Amino acid sequence: MSGRSLPSRQINIVLRQPEQRRAVDGAGDQLHASPQAETEPQQTGKRTPLEGPLSDIFKELNQLIGLDNVKELVHEIYALLQISQFRAEAGLISNAHVYHMIFKGSPGTGKTTVARLMGRMFHAMGVLSKGHFIEVERADLVGEYIGHTALKTRELMKKAMGGILFIDEAYSLARGGDKDFGKESIDALVKGMEDKKNDFILILAGYSDEMEQFLATNPGLPSRFPIQIDFEDYPIEQLIQITELMAKDREYVLMPQTVMKLKQHLMEEKAATWRAFSNARYVRNILEKAMRHQAVRLLSQYVNAPSKSELMSIRPEDMKFK
Repeated sequence: MSGRSLPSRQINIVLRQPEQRRAVDGAGDQLHASPQAETEPQQTGKRTPLEGPLSDIFKELNQLIGLDNVKELVHEIYALLQISQFRAEAGLISNAHVYHMIFKGSPGTGKTTVARLMGRMFHAMGVLSKGHFIEVERADLVGEYIGHTALKTRELMKKAMGGILFIDEAYSLARGGDKDFGKESIDALVKGMEDKKNDFILILAGYSDEMEQFLATNPGLPSRFPIQIDFEDYPIEQLIQITELMAKDREYVLMPQTVMKLKQHLMEEKAATWRAFSNARYVRNILEKAMRHQAVRLLSQYVNAPSKSELMSIRPEDMKFK
């Protein structure tokens, strides 16, 4: 199944036991089932769970800045799984789908965060028995002699059974050509995907161009990853929102002049290093550096404890970029 194949977000759902069920529309208003709900489908917006683990997962997902196309796809997968359960309960055919994925995008665009959320969602809906998350890179998969790589790769797949195996910078496995041990890892992964396709989910992640080249090295690879997601770079305004949210979580506040200074810097930095810019990771590092500079400034300015407001304020002089 391709994650983009479902025709619509609008799903007709028959609400059985109408006196007990409620739905939430796209604006967050509660809709109570009517007596006719048993026979008449209710046209809803993006219906998501109101309680339990799935509710928490979607709450976390929706709190992420941007990533609209990613959120759309996660909802598609959730809707498909839910409708599949309804079909099974109704005695209809409910085919198992393949959920191996490719995540394409720059660093700091939320790929790891979303993969973890997906693992939890698949576990909550019974697709994965554990839902745990194993993150690896080339060094964890590739050995030093013939046969060692396949062994290491199989061991990691075994650890990932029931959960997600996430390989960052996966394209590095194909960089050495046919004689490189990375090819041995790819072959072992392909065999594991075929033999254990319903026991774990493999997610390969990396830069968009490199991942396209990686998939082109093996004609059989693209078809094994029916879900491919592009994680776009964050625009400046969203990077500012992310920084302010990170600061809020740490009980800091960016002064208006600080925000202006950061915005100007981000415009210059993205223009100069667009290929290597690390998005949310970059602004997190800037914020944490500013917190250190603020601490040094406050200790030098105050003999006694600063006010709560001062302890929370990140001023322009705290934000240094070199």
